[in-house]
Amino acid sequence: MSDNDGKKTLGLRGGPRSGNVKQSFSHGRTKNVVVETKRKRVVVPKPGAAKPAAGATSGTGGPAAASKRPAGISDAEMERRLKALQAAKARESEEAAQREAEEKARAEERERMRAEKEAKEREQREAEERARKKAEEDERKAREAAEAAKTAAAAPEVQPASRQPSGGPKPSQTPARKTEREREDRGRRKVDDGGRRSGKLTLNQALGGDSGRQKSLAAMKRKQERQRQKAMGGQVAREKVVRDVQLPEAITVAELANRMTEKVGDVVKALMTNGIMATQNQTIDADTAELIIEEFGHKVTRVSDADVEDVIKEVEDSEEDLQSRPPVITIMGHVDHGKTSLLDAIRETNVTSGEAGGITQHIGAYQVTTKDGTVLSFLDTPGHAAFTSMRSRGAQVTDIVVLVVAADDAVMPQTVEAINHAKAANVPMIVAINKVDKPDANPTKVRTDLLQHEVIVEEMSGEVQDVEVSAISGQGLPELLEAIALQAEILELKANPNRAAQGAVIEAQLDVGRGPVATVLVQNGTLRQGDIFVVGEQYGKVRALINDKGERVKEAGPSVPVEVLGLNGTPEAGDVLNVTETEAQAREIAEYRANVAKEKRAAAGAATTLEQLMQKAKDDESVSELPVLVKADVQGSAEAIVQALEKVGNDEVRVRVLHSGVGAITETDVGLAEASGCPVIGFNVRANASARNTANQKGVEIRYYSVIYDLVDDVKAAASGLLSAEIKETFIGYAEIREVFKVSNVGKVAGCLVTEGVARRSAGVRLLRDNVVIHEGTLKTLKRFKDEVPEVQSGQECGMAFENYDDIRPGDVIEIFEREEIERQLD
Repeated sequence: MSDNDGKKTLGLRGGPRSGNVKQSFSHGRTKNVVVETKRKRVVVPKPGAAKPAAGATSGTGGPAAASKRPAGISDAEMERRLKALQAAKARESEEAAQREAEEKARAEERERMRAEKEAKEREQREAEERARKKAEEDERKAREAAEAAKTAAAAPEVQPASRQPSGGPKPSQTPARKTEREREDRGRRKVDDGGRRSGKLTLNQALGGDSGRQKSLAAMKRKQERQRQKAMGGQVAREKVVRDVQLPEAITVAELANRMTEKVGDVVKALMTNGIMATQNQTIDADTAELIIEEFGHKVTRVSDADVEDVIKEVEDSEEDLQSRPPVITIMGHVDHGKTSLLDAIRETNVTSGEAGGITQHIGAYQVTTKDGTVLSFLDTPGHAAFTSMRSRGAQVTDIVVLVVAADDAVMPQTVEAINHAKAANVPMIVAINKVDKPDANPTKVRTDLLQHEVIVEEMSGEVQDVEVSAISGQGLPELLEAIALQAEILELKANPNRAAQGAVIEAQLDVGRGPVATVLVQNGTLRQGDIFVVGEQYGKVRALINDKGERVKEAGPSVPVEVLGLNGTPEAGDVLNVTETEAQAREIAEYRANVAKEKRAAAGAATTLEQLMQKAKDDESVSELPVLVKADVQGSAEAIVQALEKVGNDEVRVRVLHSGVGAITETDVGLAEASGCPVIGFNVRANASARNTANQKGVEIRYYSVIYDLVDDVKAAASGLLSAEIKETFIGYAEIREVFKVSNVGKVAGCLVTEGVARRSAGVRLLRDNVVIHEGTLKTLKRFKDEVPEVQSGQECGMAFENYDDIRPGDVIEIFEREEIERQLD
């Protein structure tokens, strides 16, 4: 065979005990002959070769290795094993060295940590020692001051004695020396007490170090005050402080003690004396608390939860503080009569192009400066029927209403509604007859139609100003602005800018990057950046103010519309904004309003009597509901959509809005919709990525809309699907039973003659006996002769069998009719 060195060997096998003989050849020249036996291995030198030196072998391990080598292992294998053994020993020595180094590093780390701990404890002991020495020094100074005060008080009482011998102490010096001597004796006694007290170990000393707990600065001052009073002639009774305690309808014992500045234990004791067992965390009623307050000698001031809003009560401004302010003009009218286009022509902008469907669906606030320098604030309201609340809100915060009526369309339903809002708000009105440049325009018809609603324009000898305008050509715009300025001058609008701001929320939305944003029209005062305010059930601090042009401003005065950032939540459109002095006041007012609103909602949805419970259960059974979840871009749109959907339905079906809000559709909304089995309606908003994935997984339908017409129509169509179909019954024929036959496996079969109309297999039948209906059902079989037929014409005979009914007699009449289901639609 071949070994690793490329040498060839020849094996010679002998007898059983003679062993094996291997002769190596290398390049044709014979080397030493190796004879292997079962017991040992002997190297036989080749002829002529020198004998190996004593102790030498053919292996690499010396005589010991050769003698210990197992049989059948070659030199290369033995050398490989020895190398492996040496490598293992080397690795073991390296690991041992590494473990020793790690152990040494851990020991050094423990030593370092112990040194740091000892240094820290030493610093702590030194600090405590310094504090103790400082306290002793302060106590010594206080004692010396008290003794000096006592000496000064006792000095006038010393009677002048007879003349002392020369060299004796003077009377005025005797008490001072005596006091000094007594102090030295006390110090000596304190030092020479034999260490009696030094051996006592307290718990604080055992746990905290050499020195125990130190007295506070307030305790030391109280001790000094007691010593001073004692030195001045005894303890002086502290005067009782009578406090005015504000008492709500319910209060905890601890809070009551805090408001009276009394100890909680004394208050609990007083309650126990009156037979009331209460702990400091329990709540007591106002009457009980009033008895305790009077017992402690304090005065009671009863307050209610509503008193928190007293801080924002409206204050009357004096006449000298009032200054002129710009008028607030609201543009109102029917949909598609050109309100926004008219405002765009005045502002020289193009808001209409950004509105979905070309109609206004949001209330907008703008400020315009005319060419003559007059500042005007405009509010643009939607004209769709669903936005009644927006128009009402616009009329309530405005000074002048501009009623826009299209000359080619005259007075429409929302025009009448805008007139009613203006009259309810008691604000003056200016009629703008728009689209007068159209060929079919008829301004006279508009003026005549307005007479029916008690709006008499100047052309008709009335007091209401009317101007013919065109938003496209600009005709009549200067006259309209002049009419507005004249009306504002008559009103003499004034406000006080130097007071806390008050305003109305025109619109509110939840912006992704800016958070809750409210469009506020400031009505009085000046709103500044950094002001703390409360608005409805929300509060906040003004982080930024942005005007209608998108510019950041520092403040906003009366009649200025601005976007306010910094709210903690989205307020409702129409809420009033008030600036408060502190954040605590704003938070308290917001929490009170939120609790009141929650109680009102709970009371509105709760049935309080048994009759109400039964009626509610009956209504729920008889009325089918279509639940929906609404998310809109702004608060006003959400309000309008909810009001429009609540009007959809009748006595059999209705739409129920489970939740409405502003902002993007979130995963929480999808979870609520999935649990309630309702779709999610998004108006000018979209669902985020996680909400879309969740909706796809759970099968929740999300529908997007940008025009309120389409939204209401789709919901109305879906609600119509819940209506039960109308069943229309159509008479198709009569048959008279002539004979009754009994047929096996079928039962009784009536032999009939179709006397009128047609008899069909799929139709419904009624069995009449003496013109009284005794059975109504379906046919089991309709045969003519032996064949099953779908229908039988008038004048022909046939066989009929009823499904699950056998009481038939000759002379009975069978009425045949068909039913048709007609789908119903909501009006």
